[in-house]
Amino acid sequence: MKKIIIVDDEPNIVMTLEYTFKKHNFEVYIARDGSEALEILKSVIPDVIMLDVMMPKVDGYQTLKLIKENKQLKHTKVVFLTAKNKASDIEKGLKLGADKYLTKPFSVKKIVSEINALIAD
Repeated sequence: MKKIIIVDDEPNIVMTLEYTFKKHNFEVYIARDGSEALEILKSVIPDVIMLDVMMPKVDGYQTLKLIKENKQLKHTKVVFLTAKNKASDIEKGLKLGADKYLTKPFSVKKIVSEINALIAD
């Protein structure tokens, strides 16, 4: 079973994505900010991490930086899903090592297809 960690502080988005990925046979883990995600990552190595940028405590950029510094996690696929859609935001996310940068609002169908394509590589 494929594993995904959804890191977002918006309950409606988390519920939608959790439901969707469970329906597509993913084992789903939820974190409300970067520090919760890093805690989960101590015991779970997911196929993909879906990260929001704007979150309390530890934001998405900082979380990605810490993931990429970790030897066991540095090859884990990371996808930003965020409302920050300026070219400079996208460039920053990709430069830090994100595999994809998707923006809100989003199509659930597109998200699933993007994630499946990414982890099929």
